[in-house]
Amino acid sequence: MSSGFSRGKNGGVIAEFEAAEVSLLRSLVSMMLGLVSPGQTSDDPLERALGIGDSVVPSDPVLARLFPSAYQDEKEAAEFRRYTEATLRDGKRADAQTVHDTARSGRAELTAEQAQAWLRAFNDLRLTLGTKLDVTEEIHDEIAMMSEDDPRYPAYVTYDWLTYLQDSLVRALW
Repeated sequence: MSSGFSRGKNGGVIAEFEAAEVSLLRSLVSMMLGLVSPGQTSDDPLERALGIGDSVVPSDPVLARLFPSAYQDEKEAAEFRRYTEATLRDGKRADAQTVHDTARSGRAELTAEQAQAWLRAFNDLRLTLGTKLDVTEEIHDEIAMMSEDDPRYPAYVTYDWLTYLQDSLVRALW
């Protein structure tokens, strides 16, 4: 499918994608933008200005995976979440939007900052898909033994493709 990423100039990265890959990437990051709604803050103007939000653990397993508790102690975890989750949500949305806005078919150069946003977005996409698919370490064996007629096959292959792209991007950056 794609040739992925290669090292560019001044810390940037060259991205090469076919039109169908760009369409798939944009679809995936659009899903992420819909999933990770803007961070909720309180009605208090100071708390809103500081990005202080809700302390409730998400009930959706995907959101719980994207925004895990930072502490085992529930009170400490809630307090940490209250001060960080709204900003984390905004960052994940910004990364997904960067991918959406900069994904091009053919050859395109990403700045170092854009490449880092792509890397974070790939991580979020893989966490999302991995949670939905209940991915284990045996995923490659599962894909190899799975029939292409299996309804899960496209999602597993997409997860594998995202893994390849993330690896390709990491190699191009370092």
